[in-house]
Amino acid sequence: MSVLLTEEVMRWGLRFFSRKSLWQQRSFLVTSIKDLSLPSQQLTHSLGTRQNHTCLTRSLVSSVRFFSQGKIQNEDSEEKERVSSLPPAQLQSDDLALKQKASPFMDLLQRCRSPSDVLDLTCQFSPTPRQVSNCLTHMWSCTKKMADEQRRYELQLMFEHHAFDRLLQKAMKDMGNMRSDDMAYCLSAMVNLGVPERSRVVQTFLRSCQEKLNDFDEKGLSILSSTLEHMESSPNVSALKKGMRLVVEVRLPGIQNVMALQTIMRLLGKDAPLVLKQKLEEKALSLKEQFSLPNSVYMISTMATMHFRSKPLLDVCTKKIRENLNGIPFNIFFKILQSCRELRYRDLDLFTDISDYVASVIYIWTNKQVVLFLFIFENLGFCPDALMEAFAEKVIEDPDALTLKDLLCVIRVFSSLNYDLKHQRQQFLDSVSRILDSYLPNISRVELLKSVYNLCLLGHFPSAPLEQLLQSSTLEHLKTTSPKFLPKQEKMFQMVDLCLRLERPPLPQPLTVPSFVLGDSAPSRPSVNPLLLQCLRDVLGDQGDTKLQEAVVVEKFHFIDALITKPLPNQTSGTEATDGTSPAGEESSPAESSQSVAVLGAPHSGFCFGTSRPRGHLAAKIRHLKILGLNPVLVTEQELNSVSWEERVDFLRGRIFPEHHSSDAQPEKEQQES
Repeated sequence: MSVLLTEEVMRWGLRFFSRKSLWQQRSFLVTSIKDLSLPSQQLTHSLGTRQNHTCLTRSLVSSVRFFSQGKIQNEDSEEKERVSSLPPAQLQSDDLALKQKASPFMDLLQRCRSPSDVLDLTCQFSPTPRQVSNCLTHMWSCTKKMADEQRRYELQLMFEHHAFDRLLQKAMKDMGNMRSDDMAYCLSAMVNLGVPERSRVVQTFLRSCQEKLNDFDEKGLSILSSTLEHMESSPNVSALKKGMRLVVEVRLPGIQNVMALQTIMRLLGKDAPLVLKQKLEEKALSLKEQFSLPNSVYMISTMATMHFRSKPLLDVCTKKIRENLNGIPFNIFFKILQSCRELRYRDLDLFTDISDYVASVIYIWTNKQVVLFLFIFENLGFCPDALMEAFAEKVIEDPDALTLKDLLCVIRVFSSLNYDLKHQRQQFLDSVSRILDSYLPNISRVELLKSVYNLCLLGHFPSAPLEQLLQSSTLEHLKTTSPKFLPKQEKMFQMVDLCLRLERPPLPQPLTVPSFVLGDSAPSRPSVNPLLLQCLRDVLGDQGDTKLQEAVVVEKFHFIDALITKPLPNQTSGTEATDGTSPAGEESSPAESSQSVAVLGAPHSGFCFGTSRPRGHLAAKIRHLKILGLNPVLVTEQELNSVSWEERVDFLRGRIFPEHHSSDAQPEKEQQES
């Protein structure tokens, strides 16, 4: 115990005396520009103190540091002259003594717990080029494990330490004798420690790496790639990246390490030529047997960084992830889903497995984490049924646990995905409405409008939020919204108004939306898919008693691609009349003797991924059309484009005239059975 205490006292004593010597030698810390030995065309080597490394002694030391000091250079030259004047025997004995003295260096280095400890050690020894690299790497290794406040303090001590400039100067001097991976480690450590990227030492290392780029092996290229990925653009950085791109393209067949390949892929980034991206894809696929779970996760995010979507590679990665779901932390799950969104890649099995797993252990996640899962799934257009059911139960049990931000996101997600809660629906909506009522004094007017709009899409109309939204003060404030967001706001008000008029919810008092917030009532008329119209004309060509209307708008809001009016099926003998048909012997009015079919050309985004369940706005549109007495028929782009013309026409005929389709199919079935 006393030995450990003595070592700790000595360590802090050394740190104190090193800081004390800083004040004694402060005249050596500032060097004028005219004393620099570099030619004018070389990049500046001045080091500006970073904002987060505020110096405690601004009155004593200049705010500009130079990592190339004349004093150190003079000391180095004097040392060289002294050594050259010694006799050979003395040189041999000195070399032996240095080797004996340096032998415990690495052991002592591993005991250092801060950058200042490492700098104190360099004052006792003369590190070799390899040891200089080890020192800088160990300084960063110690620092990155510290808490933020401690890291800032230790980095400040490091920049103030009188041996830091000396170590960087020695790194520059020994650079020619360093191995390629040592050079890469040095550069990486300096950049991570906060040495300014425009400083002389960093720029010199960048130029030296350019000159020796052909000597870098796979490991060195990987380290260099990870460093350059986070550096700001500069002539030397750009030149080195271009050089690495050429080297990588030549050496690509010889790369055998997955992590090295991924690091290089990230460096090449989105600007890499498509041909090179395809070569990288082939190389990655050739190494797929080596993929671990971290490799698979990192490969997906790497492809997102490159803006390169390789389905074969994504399939390999998702298969590995699905096999190892148990124990994956939240941040990794979120990174996977975020990368899938950026790549516009959707795998139904992967999403379902993640949803089922998260739902099975939902109580180990915080509400914020679950809400983020729901948010990213909604962005992907996927409805995580298991997770939404489990989270709905959690909300019903304890709605007060939701923060306002979480609540707003939950309302949006459940509305957008139109998830059917079945018997839990009313309980869930009542719980959400109650907690929303409690947040009404604190909610912004814009968020209030969004919440009411999303609840109306769900067919739920809480009275308190509606009354607060339709107050004159709220409406007047929303009317002053920026013109950029006003059209979207008017669309939301129009939907709320239509829901109140058509669905007529039971409210304590009747509520209406004033016309001055509805904006232009004339809806936009998108173009109708010409392929769909041509197919409809072919379907109705032999139906003389039907009527086709194109691009119809109902209630001045909902757009219908085509409205078909057809007579009701004739009553057949021995069967009951279908719904809406008058009994035999009674006359029917024209309206009662016909029915209308609303044909809607729905995009993929209108449905939850992997299902035929309509989402948010489309679901409300279908609900409203049914209230208006129309029979909605949904036709997706895929259903139109994936089959032949004859199959297309037959498919639409079956949707529009199901009674004819079923009657036609019955004789065929009987004929097959016979």
